[in-house]
Amino acid sequence: MYLKSLALSLALSQIVCAAEYWEAFKATADPTKLSIPKITQTTSIDPATQCQWYEPPSHFKFNAAEWPTAWEIATSNGMTKNAEFKKAYNAIDWKSAPNITVRKLAPNGSPDMSDYDASDPDCWWSASGCTVPKHEKINADIYSCPEPETWGLNFDDGPNCSHNAFYDYLAQQKLKASMFYIGSNVVNWPYGAIRGVVDGHHIAQHTWSHNLMTTLTNEEVFAELYFTQKAIKLVTGLTPLHWRPAFGDVDDRVRWIATQLKLTTILWDLDTDDWAAGDSLPIKTVEDTYENFIKMGTNGTFKNTGNVVLQHEIDNTTMTLALKYLPKIQKAYKHVVDIATCQNITYPYQEKSVKFASFANATGTKPESSSPAPSASQSSNSNVSAQSGEDSSAGIFAANAAVIGTVAAALAGLLL
Repeated sequence: MYLKSLALSLALSQIVCAAEYWEAFKATADPTKLSIPKITQTTSIDPATQCQWYEPPSHFKFNAAEWPTAWEIATSNGMTKNAEFKKAYNAIDWKSAPNITVRKLAPNGSPDMSDYDASDPDCWWSASGCTVPKHEKINADIYSCPEPETWGLNFDDGPNCSHNAFYDYLAQQKLKASMFYIGSNVVNWPYGAIRGVVDGHHIAQHTWSHNLMTTLTNEEVFAELYFTQKAIKLVTGLTPLHWRPAFGDVDDRVRWIATQLKLTTILWDLDTDDWAAGDSLPIKTVEDTYENFIKMGTNGTFKNTGNVVLQHEIDNTTMTLALKYLPKIQKAYKHVVDIATCQNITYPYQEKSVKFASFANATGTKPESSSPAPSASQSSNSNVSAQSGEDSSAGIFAANAAVIGTVAAALAGLLL
């Protein structure tokens, strides 16, 4: 009887470790009491001045030996031997992971799709644009805003060290955005990440090194997500419940791994291609794209729903384009809000000390008398909800607990 209880205890403790991994991060930052010192890097609007190195905040003691190498795959610098990482990784029931092949790179650097099944069995977004997982127990993607005439404001690749003027404008306009932060940027520019929290933005993660996730091994995918979660937690005191894959490259294997970390994938339904402006695309082409999306706000395209338009904080060109077109966007759309708010996600972090306003409260609109039917982005074949961070977390834990319960029962039977 003792051995049966021990087997059950071990199995259940394993899932608790996996589900509550963020509690091992030893963060001392209180997200409700963060402050930013008035140093030249945080007050100047000169890009060169802002991007000078500075001492990190006292609550974030950065030791390079404890982190992956910046901008390299997150298993770098011996992280696979890191005891904390190994404990979290080994707490996952990897036998339950979808049996999906790690993708290869084509000669041009993109994922090789030459021999991929056209029926898209793995919901590989890069190959098909699929957003509804086809394997079980995976958080469903978010890729649009269900609220009519709503622009889901979001920016990838931050925190950019030269974003002061950009964030100042957002604050002046009382605009909140979903900010998808790269782990390497967070440890390099911690006050940039803190600024995002202080200004009330929805902080989500965007991997450690911005690599194509489907081309990485399970261990590499887990490390990319894990160390970015850790960076954001130690710097801001918050653990995101949402992430975005670099280039949108995600399939059900990667989604499943993200789900183990209680992360829901956020994609998009319109793309400005602003990251390519002045490089592989003429700036005029990107400006025309912005103008077309703005027209959609007035011609009835989004009469019954909203959108999520991909934009970037990656450099001064993308931020300047956003500054140029945000006034037009605000005129064309009734509501310009972050993705958490447009999805009515009031708790977008593991921690419950930070609560967002509902869409109705944030926009001053009256809530509907009855809740609308969930969109495809809010449900999946696994019945793991992506509608709210709180509900999603509970769903994942219940689903995983059921699996672990079965395993525990089997172990207990063997020990009779």
